[in-house]
Amino acid sequence: MIFLTALPLFWIMIAASRGGHWGAWMPSSISAFEGTCVSIPCRFDFPDELRPAVVHGVWYFNSPYPKNYPPVVFKSRTQVVHESFQGRSRLLGDLGLRNCTLLLSNLSPELGGKYYFRGDLGGYNQYTFSEHSVLDIINTPNIVVPPEVVAGTEVEVSCMVPDNCPELRPELSWLGHDGLGEPAVLGRLREDEGTWVLVSLLHFVPTREANGHRLGCQASFLNTTLQFEGYASLDVKYPPLIVEMNSSVEAIEGSHVSLLCGADSNPPPLLTWMRDGTVLQEAVAESLSLELDEVTPGEDGIYACLAENAYGQDNRTVGLSVMYAPWKPTVNVTVVAVEGETVSILCSTQSNPDPILTIFKEKQILATVIYESELQLELPAVTPEDDGEYWCVAENQYGQRATAFNLSVEFAPVILLESHCAAARDTVQCLCVVKSNPEPSVAFELPSRNVTVNETEREFVYSERSGHLLTSILTLRGQSQAPQRVICTSRNLYGTKSLELPFQGAHRLMWAKIGPVGAVVAFAILIAIVCYITQTRRKKNVTESPSFSAGDNPPVLFSSDFRISGAPEKYESERHLGSERRLLGLRGEPPELDLSYSHSDLGKRPTKDSYTLTEELAEYAEIRVK
Repeated sequence: MIFLTALPLFWIMIAASRGGHWGAWMPSSISAFEGTCVSIPCRFDFPDELRPAVVHGVWYFNSPYPKNYPPVVFKSRTQVVHESFQGRSRLLGDLGLRNCTLLLSNLSPELGGKYYFRGDLGGYNQYTFSEHSVLDIINTPNIVVPPEVVAGTEVEVSCMVPDNCPELRPELSWLGHDGLGEPAVLGRLREDEGTWVLVSLLHFVPTREANGHRLGCQASFLNTTLQFEGYASLDVKYPPLIVEMNSSVEAIEGSHVSLLCGADSNPPPLLTWMRDGTVLQEAVAESLSLELDEVTPGEDGIYACLAENAYGQDNRTVGLSVMYAPWKPTVNVTVVAVEGETVSILCSTQSNPDPILTIFKEKQILATVIYESELQLELPAVTPEDDGEYWCVAENQYGQRATAFNLSVEFAPVILLESHCAAARDTVQCLCVVKSNPEPSVAFELPSRNVTVNETEREFVYSERSGHLLTSILTLRGQSQAPQRVICTSRNLYGTKSLELPFQGAHRLMWAKIGPVGAVVAFAILIAIVCYITQTRRKKNVTESPSFSAGDNPPVLFSSDFRISGAPEKYESERHLGSERRLLGLRGEPPELDLSYSHSDLGKRPTKDSYTLTEELAEYAEIRVK
């Protein structure tokens, strides 16, 4: 700013007053404080040919036409004025020099209005100029604030007061400017229409806290009590700052959740709630609430509040943690493994908070983990005992869920020790119990008869499977003698197993082969042999002891003794008791297998057993005699 020195107004007017027509020049508007004075600069012109001896003039108020009898402000001929202007108006200019400047003192509000000048050169040479000046009586300084004040950017605020009273000069001071800055410039400035203003400038860098600040300017006049104050509120523009936000929120599944976001900005911001880039809700407001009804685990996550206006943006996030019971655990697959392989079982679930995961088998804990969503069970070198049903259980304070899964261990057949044969009367039954996975094939081999019977021959073999146990029963009926050996062979894709089945009650087996008729014949032959030997010795006069005492007689076995001693369960394992009872008892007797010597494959075989019995009895009798 440049401090300007005022030049005499009339010199400026004179420089432009040499013309040849009627005209006047004055400011269209001028202002002054109430109680002070104002000088209205004015100049006029008239045609040169008139050459009046004396120039007079009149100032009218609010009307230029005398016929309307407007109030006379000033009149050079008579000094008669309207009562409102008595003692308040005088002419500062020289009419002869075409200067019509008017001074008004002790201004009051009713003096505000339009002022017209009329030139009077005598006779008919009078002219009322249309040009006029509007006087504004004010009571406050004018504070000029830039149309846009942005936080962080330096701003200039000015205080302007009219300085058109030559008798009273104003002084300016700032009110409420603490923390903003000190006045930088103070000067008197001439306006375009010849009026003067006193200007004070205040430079400062506003902050968001300065928004709405009431800044004042005071005009005072020396040696008077006149003081005038004006105020302006700063409208500071600044970007949003989020000032209100939920902290992390925990909610139970199914409950109601309210997320609040509030921001401070000027102008008000556009608030937007977002999640994973998706707009959930938005509005132009100072605060915005996001309502979530019956929250689900799918709504768990990070929510963002974005506040933005033309001057910037701000954003903050809040985490919503939905607490819920574990979901039903999932297991990688139903596992199938070969004996000896390593098996890895993965059980996983989802919950909040993370659960306790446990893997059970037959109520025995095999593995457990705390506050984890996955549990891995390693079974090195699995055995058939690892086969079975397992449970994966997940639990936290909000609930428990479980999932069952199966581990199937495949292995070669194993023939159990309870497998055996038993003979009774003319029937032989062989029991072969096999443990295997997958299910094996079973065959019974009779080497002495060159016969193999497999399970597909339903009339001879009856089979039943329970879990991994396969029980097969071979039944031979109408047998004059039992086979010497019976071999059970079982096979699947992992191997083959054979076992010669032992006969239960082996010391009775020979008598079971002979049968009741054979026993009577054998006993008769034995008596005959004993009698023959006795008679021979008597002839030789050899004194011998009595042939046989009752207590020396060999045991006589009756047909009733040839049945299997006790119930069939004597040869069963406790574990398979029910299965064999069904096979041997509840289901009835399996069909007969006729392997007599009329069988086409066995008819040509010698009847060795018929004379083997005689030799055994003879040897027994000879031992007894000796």
